[in-house]
Amino acid sequence: MASAAIKLAVIVLIFSVFAFYAGKTFFQVPPVPKMEEKWWGPGSPSKDTGITPFKINVSDEVLRDLQHRLTDTLPFQEPLEGVKQHYGMNTNLLKTVVEFWRNNYRWRDQEKFLNKFPQFKVGIQGLNIHYIHVKPEKTKGVKVRPLLLLHGWPGSVREFYEIIPLLTTPQKGRDIVFEVIVPSLPGYGFSDAAVRPGLNAAHMGIIMKNLMQKLGFDKYYVQGGDWGALIVQQMSVLFPGKLLGVHSNMCVVNTALSNLKLFLYSFYPSAIIDEKLQHLVYPMTDKWTYIILETGYLHLQATKPDTIGVALRDSPVGLAAYILEKFTTWTNPAWKDLDDGGLTKKYTLTKLLDNVMIYWVTRSITTSMRLYSESFSKETMSLQIDNIPTKVPYGCARFWYELAFQPEAILREMFQNLVHVSDYEGGHFAAFEEPAALAQDIFKFTDKVEKL
Repeated sequence: MASAAIKLAVIVLIFSVFAFYAGKTFFQVPPVPKMEEKWWGPGSPSKDTGITPFKINVSDEVLRDLQHRLTDTLPFQEPLEGVKQHYGMNTNLLKTVVEFWRNNYRWRDQEKFLNKFPQFKVGIQGLNIHYIHVKPEKTKGVKVRPLLLLHGWPGSVREFYEIIPLLTTPQKGRDIVFEVIVPSLPGYGFSDAAVRPGLNAAHMGIIMKNLMQKLGFDKYYVQGGDWGALIVQQMSVLFPGKLLGVHSNMCVVNTALSNLKLFLYSFYPSAIIDEKLQHLVYPMTDKWTYIILETGYLHLQATKPDTIGVALRDSPVGLAAYILEKFTTWTNPAWKDLDDGGLTKKYTLTKLLDNVMIYWVTRSITTSMRLYSESFSKETMSLQIDNIPTKVPYGCARFWYELAFQPEAILREMFQNLVHVSDYEGGHFAAFEEPAALAQDIFKFTDKVEKL
């Protein structure tokens, strides 16, 4: 009898310890970390440079070298019969892209197009940050609100060229228009990359806050997708007083409690989401299969970005294949079953190659991928910013084929002032795919925030 009592006491003790730590994991909110404003450029900290106008002007030498590399490619490995895009980018499709790139794509014309908006560079924490700054031409009878737009990977500022005019033009029946600031993230495109480790999403948020401060904006709206979505989320935790509101087309909650709930609800979607959207909450086996299929790149870039970077910086064809594959599967996973990967259903090859070219002419693919390594480091994970709820007014545009589609009940755990949720048929690159829909959603969100 005594032996049984001892065993029971041990079991109770073990369960109590487990419950204690589980409770801490599931319910305890970590404190907001104190972030140091680090110097990311070469040398010792010094005075940053001021704002200077910028124009994209790629040398003829770079373009001649590119043409040589596109012409002098080795024969592609023949794809397996009938695989479409299921083994990655089908080389039959890649041949079409390279032929168009070599014979029909005109960089000088696209360079003029990319220079259509005012662009600048400014020194922030040792880095020259590139940004587009567009002010509305007509402001009579409307309030002008600053809006910071942030891209992600493998995107660039090119994603926003179609949406910028929509946001800076007054809309009928609305009394708000936006002054839009679109930076290239550090290490992406025409912005400098850090020279030392540690520049994660949270520190990028600090740089973005300092950019807006240098431009004279004390309070402003922010919007982002992909890494941009994570950066604006972390800005809402670190600098809530600076943000009028946050709009995201990739709202994600990644706490232990939310993941447990998603696991349970995936077996019974009807308990948490409208019937018309239940097909977007995968059964658990399908969900994990999809995640494994689409996130191999993430593990590679979070661990060995410089190794894969060598290959991608050396081969424009390899770079195009690596990037454009994402514009198939992340726009609509069903497009893996198409010979053309669906690339011209919502985009054009010219638009897609504009984005690839920004990575190529700046040789920034390696430095862009380092954001994964920095953001999944032990030091970054210890900050636990992703586990801290925000009370900043939040709007979530959920596009059906986003990599992570989460029910509103889950989103409200993190975004405690969630004033706007909407749903659209579309994928990961919302500003590039559906600029009109995204612009209207941003306006709808800000209309609600302004009335709070």
